[in-house]
Amino acid sequence: MSTASATKQAIKGGEFLIRDTAAAEIFIPEEFNEEQRMIMQQCRDFLSKEVWPRLDEIDSMKDPKLMPSILDKAGELGLLGTSVPQELGGFGMDFNTTMLVAEVIGAGHSVAVALSAHTGIGTLPILYYGNDDQKKKYIPKLATGEWKAAYCLTEPDSGSDANSGKTKAVLSSDGKHYIINGQKMWITNGGFADVYVVFAKIDNDKNLTAFIVEKSFGGITMNEEEKKMGIKGSSTRQIFFNDCKVPVENMLSERENGFKIAVNILNIGRIKLGIAALGGSKHTTSIATRYANERKQFGTSISSFGAIKHKIAEMATRIFASESAHYRAGQNIDDAYHAFVAAGTDSSKARLKALEEFAIECAILKVHGSEVLDFTVDEGVQIYGGMGFSAEGPMDRAYRDARINRIFEGTNEINRLLTVDMLLKRAMKGSLDLMTPAMGVQKELLAIPDFGAAEEEGVFVKEKKVLANLKKAGLMVAGSAVQKFMMKLSEQQEILMNLADMMIEVYVAESTLLRVEKIIGQKSEKAAELQKEMALIYLHQAVAKAAAAGREAISAFAEGDEQRLLLMGLKRFTKIDAYNLKDARRKVADYVIEKGEYPF
Repeated sequence: MSTASATKQAIKGGEFLIRDTAAAEIFIPEEFNEEQRMIMQQCRDFLSKEVWPRLDEIDSMKDPKLMPSILDKAGELGLLGTSVPQELGGFGMDFNTTMLVAEVIGAGHSVAVALSAHTGIGTLPILYYGNDDQKKKYIPKLATGEWKAAYCLTEPDSGSDANSGKTKAVLSSDGKHYIINGQKMWITNGGFADVYVVFAKIDNDKNLTAFIVEKSFGGITMNEEEKKMGIKGSSTRQIFFNDCKVPVENMLSERENGFKIAVNILNIGRIKLGIAALGGSKHTTSIATRYANERKQFGTSISSFGAIKHKIAEMATRIFASESAHYRAGQNIDDAYHAFVAAGTDSSKARLKALEEFAIECAILKVHGSEVLDFTVDEGVQIYGGMGFSAEGPMDRAYRDARINRIFEGTNEINRLLTVDMLLKRAMKGSLDLMTPAMGVQKELLAIPDFGAAEEEGVFVKEKKVLANLKKAGLMVAGSAVQKFMMKLSEQQEILMNLADMMIEVYVAESTLLRVEKIIGQKSEKAAELQKEMALIYLHQAVAKAAAAGREAISAFAEGDEQRLLLMGLKRFTKIDAYNLKDARRKVADYVIEKGEYPF
């Protein structure tokens, strides 16, 4: 993969809020090489042949062997071993290439869920935390699909608060086994998995411990398949461990390290879920656009109507923006990984440290990608009209299957809270200097604005000033909220979610501008005309969303003169020149309509 130019010191996770990034420093999807594009096509061929023609059959769950057989075929193609090193039977792909696979397969509805659960939360805990013997025993079989994996964390009384789980593990009298008793629920792949990563507490430990449990160990029973709103073809079961004997050597990592394993694996799951959601968004947009071209009303295709063009352009723009942010973060993770390895860190630990470094971005992208998918399928239903509401049309499944993504891998509310919490914790630890720029913004609030600055030359000069001011708006509101509530800010969840929305929009808008700037640098402004329109459309929306979130937050904690000063500052920092968004959207929509699919 072509990597971003290291023209500056490597960026830290969360540092996007206080540091400028050059376009040359980021990776953009246009830079995928020929081999990666072949992998992308292989994934599309797999969906076209094995998945899309059988969606009704998959969702019916009549044949319990169908999903495992589809995963077997994915294993034959190497799609289950993308993250696994070659010496353990995989392909050892870099992170952004595994992201590309997750994106394309993300259009596979229930199959995407089963495959991502197996390759992600099912396989990676063993790959990253297992000892050599555990890796040699389990990883090659998981990489080929000979064994299928599931992840057993959630319990009836422990969802977002995972560490409160009640499943117990007790050492046997002979010291050779841990005896596990407890109940797990919402276990993806639970019905056919051969290997489970199970979290339990030993005795009265405060924190969870993880175990590798084979179905063949016995003592495992399960309820019938759950009846779900969507992803009906994904096996989801409650699993009961009744005196399940697990050899002591199957403890994963160290005692009480389970919660850390769960948290770090979820970092991977979050960004992978976000990019998979974009795969679903692209597929939905393509289907909806083709329908809009075919559907005639008043003697003409509905794709010629301005209201429909608005929808198609918005779908394309939000996908393009979110995609820009995902692969930017993916490359940051890859670069951090290589830096850790070069410094002598073990490969598995380096991967985890790199993901932990960009945990803020992973949380941001899980939220953004899943909400872009929700927006896209909702507009897809609307474009289809009455047929969108019919179970005979494709939007019925798309709409229902999308909804889980705002709950999977930590709800979007939890991820919003985590975004701000992690940012502030890094500031308190001194790993991110938020205080200096925040104090600078406070001084700027009281200073006279500089109206006489000379105009610079270059791409997106005015837009980058808008973006810089948007960062100041976030720092201003966050800094004021911290001063107001101090250590009790965590109790103000509504304000934290307002702040998270400001951070999310800053990151995605900046990523989109940088992507288009890089395309222009590689080609020309003319060649990137439509991408530039999408960047401007998104920037205007980001400013509006950040302004609304900032106003709501300020109104929640400030009064009198302080409130007036902050609102005045917010207005100043969220100012953007008017732009003809209607014409911009029509240009984007006309191109998508002409191509009959998402074309970027």
